[in-house]
Amino acid sequence: MSVAVVGVAESDLGVTGKSILHLQAQAVTRALDDAGLTAADVDGLATAGVSRFPATQVAEYLGIRPAWSDSTSAGGAAFEMYVARAAQAIESGQCRTVLISYGSDQRSARSRSLGGVTDPRTPDAQFEAPYGPLYPLSYYAMAAQRYLHVHGHGREHLAEVAVAAREWALRNPKAFRHGAGPLTADDVLNSPMISTPLTAADCCLVTDGGGALLLTSLDRARDLRRKPVTILGYGEATTNHGMAHAPDLLSTGAADSGRRAFAMAGLTPRDVDVAQIYDSFTITVLLSLEGLGFCGPGEAAAFVRDVGIGPGGGLPLNTSGGGLSYCHPGMLGLLLLVEAVRQLRGECGDRQVPGRPEIALAHGTGGVLSSHATVLLGVAR
Repeated sequence: MSVAVVGVAESDLGVTGKSILHLQAQAVTRALDDAGLTAADVDGLATAGVSRFPATQVAEYLGIRPAWSDSTSAGGAAFEMYVARAAQAIESGQCRTVLISYGSDQRSARSRSLGGVTDPRTPDAQFEAPYGPLYPLSYYAMAAQRYLHVHGHGREHLAEVAVAAREWALRNPKAFRHGAGPLTADDVLNSPMISTPLTAADCCLVTDGGGALLLTSLDRARDLRRKPVTILGYGEATTNHGMAHAPDLLSTGAADSGRRAFAMAGLTPRDVDVAQIYDSFTITVLLSLEGLGFCGPGEAAAFVRDVGIGPGGGLPLNTSGGGLSYCHPGMLGLLLLVEAVRQLRGECGDRQVPGRPEIALAHGTGGVLSSHATVLLGVAR
């Protein structure tokens, strides 16, 4: 049995003044309308970001009683993982229609702060806390510093990722930085230094926002409102919890999650028409491009420059503007999937990749380069 995405939506984004559950309900209502379904059709739920028992609370709030649920906590990669588990649940007959949802009010609630090691009781803390790292920024900065040193690159190579993201955001009216004007590499380099070598412009936004995605069998999807987008392959990998136990800061689990997803789909990176890759920081994109096999170790900087990831580039990447210029409500993974589906359906207006892309990749990263999940999507035949 093939499984397809039949509905996607965002909630309000930016600074909303709305609660987490309100944002989730907004996104879910819009996704149901997109698919031509109702809440009564939903019998599977995967969600994160709410209290201790996300699936229980969201199900009650939406008035549904799912036969299957998942609230795996894996940071930004969780939603790509949910797609895999939802597909398996549908294929096994546990449920027919799965809702994946998320919401965050972190900007309105001012709940995001730069602190030290998140939990002093973890084994990592004894090795990391004495240095006063900013979480998770300093950890990604350490990976970035290592990357620049090993491969002989400069900070301007990181900056090009942020420049491309802004170019896409200028084409997306929903992007937080839509009206901010173009960004240059010098702008990124001259932005306030937060944790060397990452400046404020190398770091993702802090916004409210949420999204929702609906999956069902491809046979059923063909009778619904939108042209279905099929799940072609998926893979995941879990590596380290903290940086103290990472054997190599430049070797991420993206290599394993990507290899598994491409093998399942029977595809290679050269088959991908558009990519949505988690960009919590500029370095995350470079390491993920290399791990996923779009280029070799140390080659991502040249890939971004020569092949191009912005409008008109050889690999259109983060076409919404990404976490750097579109939206980053704590966890971006679900909104990567929403944008990938919209690109395959040809619904992205000024930012639509020309030639109607047929294969899209969405890749989530969670924790401190800790969890990784890759999903390949395709236009239904």
